[in-house]
Amino acid sequence: MQKLTGLLLGWLFLLGGIGMAAAQDMSGAQPPPKVLVVAREYLKPGKNGMSHEKTEGAFVQALTKVKSKSYYLGADSLSGRPRSFFFFGYDSFDAWEKDFMSIQKNAALAAELDHDNVVDGELLSDSDITILTYNEEQSLRPNVDVGQMRYFEISLYQVKPGHRKDWSDILTLVKAAYEKIPDAKWVMYEVAYGPQTDDTYVLFNPLKSVSEIDHEFTEDKDFRAAMGEDGMKKLHDLEAAAIESSGNSLIAFNPKMSYPPPEWIKSDPDFWKPKTMAPMGMSMKKKAPEKPAAQ
Repeated sequence: MQKLTGLLLGWLFLLGGIGMAAAQDMSGAQPPPKVLVVAREYLKPGKNGMSHEKTEGAFVQALTKVKSKSYYLGADSLSGRPRSFFFFGYDSFDAWEKDFMSIQKNAALAAELDHDNVVDGELLSDSDITILTYNEEQSLRPNVDVGQMRYFEISLYQVKPGHRKDWSDILTLVKAAYEKIPDAKWVMYEVAYGPQTDDTYVLFNPLKSVSEIDHEFTEDKDFRAAMGEDGMKKLHDLEAAAIESSGNSLIAFNPKMSYPPPEWIKSDPDFWKPKTMAPMGMSMKKKAPEKPAAQ
């Protein structure tokens, strides 16, 4: 799980060691974290599912044992290449660094996480880390209770060099139209560090259920009506001028690979702390052998 043991090695390489920062408390409907660290792990063929949940569970157990407050959200892709996502939220880069330094004080935990990282790495074909910064102006109704969500729709937009103004104009048009649609919401981030190039934006749309996607298709008609014919033409012209590329992904929260804050667990224990099912027959009381019938 490179997200824990190598999280800061790129940005704070000179500090060395193993880094893990405590995520912002994301319980209840509140503003998104100002700094969001996203770690992606690409799985080898056949290594996703229960195999990966097992290695990730070791990190959760290690943190639980020391009652760490370094909470994070784990999720799996439902589209594209098999991969897992891990989200860490912070109030600032300074908060990130301070927690990174504090983890060094627990040598036993750092060593255990390092070992778990080696084991988890056997399942991976690749991994990367991206640091995002929150763009409040380009977000719409961003305050949600993430603990009650179950999916993220993630849209990535690569803006052409020199077209940030056009991109801003696009969001102004789109946001004004969607403000007339009560259920519409999203959170916009901009890539600060990572494998993507400059002028890359990442939009998160949290979902309680995939049934909301069906509803989104009906909202498209409302959006076009709010934009009007002239507005849609202007939008298409701006998109053609400003956007180099775009893509969408759908990911599902995975409680077995998450270390959620207590508030999330309390609000929905069946999801965030599901009971482990005993193997078939293990819960049954063993019967005593029957006496042989009299001859």
